[in-house]
Amino acid sequence: MTVLENIIASKQIEVERLLQVSIPFHAAKQPIPFKDTIANSSEVQIISEIKRASPSKGDIRTEINPVAQAKQYEACGAAAISVLTDTTFFKGSMEDLQAVAEAVRIPVLCKDFIIHPIQIDHAKAAGASIVLLIVAALSKQQLHDLYHYAINKGLEVICEVHQVTELEVLLELNPEIIGINNRNLKTFEVDLQTTAKLAALIPHRDTLIISESGFRTRSDAILARDAGAEVLLIGETLMRATNVSKAFNELKVAKERSTKHAR
Repeated sequence: MTVLENIIASKQIEVERLLQVSIPFHAAKQPIPFKDTIANSSEVQIISEIKRASPSKGDIRTEINPVAQAKQYEACGAAAISVLTDTTFFKGSMEDLQAVAEAVRIPVLCKDFIIHPIQIDHAKAAGASIVLLIVAALSKQQLHDLYHYAINKGLEVICEVHQVTELEVLLELNPEIIGINNRNLKTFEVDLQTTAKLAALIPHRDTLIISESGFRTRSDAILARDAGAEVLLIGETLMRATNVSKAFNELKVAKERSTKHAR
């Protein structure tokens, strides 16, 4: 089995458990707008991530205080905060998301492998404004149903792709936000050229493109910007940084509108 297949098998067990219990969260505030608030920004925006561990890197910072880290991200100017909520493979939790959502005034993304509406219910109840749907993890019907379920709940959705075939399926849905993952979820290898390859195939100029994974240097950020990305999702580099503000600013680049959709 691939890493993704193992994760999905784990999620199926998790969903069965969630269906047997009541939702233990109640969001204190309404979802915070994401896409519309960054449309007129002069810089490529950054979604900063709380990631304790991963299957490819092992433990990153398992002892992290998610609220303290999130407040640093917010102070740096993050557009949103992504919180890994998978426990088995990433050592995160929905409690991490709830704590972060209560502590910051910017949108929070529930970063998980969502395969069932009950996971969306838990994410919203914990305070998420955005959820992630991974095309590689879903059938075409699941993608359609979960996307509209989340939208009808008042959440924004980042639909994530890594391959051309996934993008072709996704474009039929005409989503407002597309995340291009530079990491192959079957092998967990990273190729930053993935963003350029797929962004060139996205026809709608008003689609918000997010480039995810693999950002280490300013030149990496510029590469994604020039491919058409308006937002970068950055996790490990910021989690490992001894100076979060310095690392964040090194990855911040101007949004050159003349090259935004040079596809």
